[in-house]
Amino acid sequence: MMFEPTREAGLDRLAAFGPKMGRAYASERNYDRPGHDDVSRLSPYLRHRMITEDEVLHAALVRHSHAAAEKFIQEVYWRTYWKGWLEMRPSVWTMYRADVAAALNRVQTESGLRADWEAACRGDTGIEAFDHWAKELVETGYLHNHARMWFASIWIYTLNLPWALGADFFLRHLLDGDPASNTLGWRWVGGMQTVGKTYLARPDNIAKYTEGRFRPQGLAAFAPPLDGFENPPRSPLPTPDPMPSGKLGLLLTEDDLSPEWLLDSVTPESIAVFNGTAYRSPLHVSDRVHSFVSGAVADLEDRIGPIERLDDAAAITQWAGKFDAVVLSHPPVGGTAEVIAQVKAPMSRQIRPYDQKAWPYATAGFFKFKKAIPKLLKAYDDQLTLL
Repeated sequence: MMFEPTREAGLDRLAAFGPKMGRAYASERNYDRPGHDDVSRLSPYLRHRMITEDEVLHAALVRHSHAAAEKFIQEVYWRTYWKGWLEMRPSVWTMYRADVAAALNRVQTESGLRADWEAACRGDTGIEAFDHWAKELVETGYLHNHARMWFASIWIYTLNLPWALGADFFLRHLLDGDPASNTLGWRWVGGMQTVGKTYLARPDNIAKYTEGRFRPQGLAAFAPPLDGFENPPRSPLPTPDPMPSGKLGLLLTEDDLSPEWLLDSVTPESIAVFNGTAYRSPLHVSDRVHSFVSGAVADLEDRIGPIERLDDAAAITQWAGKFDAVVLSHPPVGGTAEVIAQVKAPMSRQIRPYDQKAWPYATAGFFKFKKAIPKLLKAYDDQLTLL
């Protein structure tokens, strides 16, 4: 098993990769090698906050200078940036959902499209590299980031498949499948996220960074931007609700499985979890993803005690009726948040300090966000000074 669904496994991987977070990562991170030892493979744990960004950044700065760990630190913040960007533009997720629905309707009526889509999902296109990655994704729940970019480009420009179906394929199979990173990453490849900027998978680039394992022929030579809607104007970021008093319940979701920061502020009568994994897609989310998240929830229960499982908005509403209010970590834009929005009960949404500090800088492109990283890192530097 490449990813054991426990916090301890995530912390072990974090400790093991710590020495590589500096210049070794910067020089080797783009290589898609078997086993993926040149990248941290922490993303499934970070996606569900089995370990936290605070822990990962601290681990990097304990061992490396800002300059040496710059590339690794930026990769941690890319995920944060995508989330903050989407929090200010939630309609992009809504429109992506509509694009998936429209593409699935086409699949039902266009037999050629259906055959091509199914072949791509099976890894049966005849493009060896692409087929390898499709099968690797299904079999392991993981792909190297560079392979994700190549895969998306080939899906869009060589196979001419709807981009939203590709994003949905990833979201159904990636253990780290994240509504923000996944949706906006596919939009970026297709030239919709940064207007006019696309990503073209090139045989020579693939050959270089797979060290000759693959050099696909017949790939598209051009990557024209896809037609799509303009990025909507920003809306205000969510803010934390006042912490309620009285008889309280604590609701967890698969988006944040390290609730200690909330348990420091509230003593709940009961703790429940809503696992929204099934809501990532209108199609079946892979058994591997379900197994990983269920295992992560079970691991959390081993750490903090009994947790009640809730399956949908009606079950959450019924459970919440026992309390004066329910406290929860703000669910970021995505399928889980859509379900939580349907709950009819007093809810007090709290936002992690890490997100509160970083999300306001996600107003435009990442390069603008990047300028704020030294300011965001100051808190970690101060902690290290006190050690």
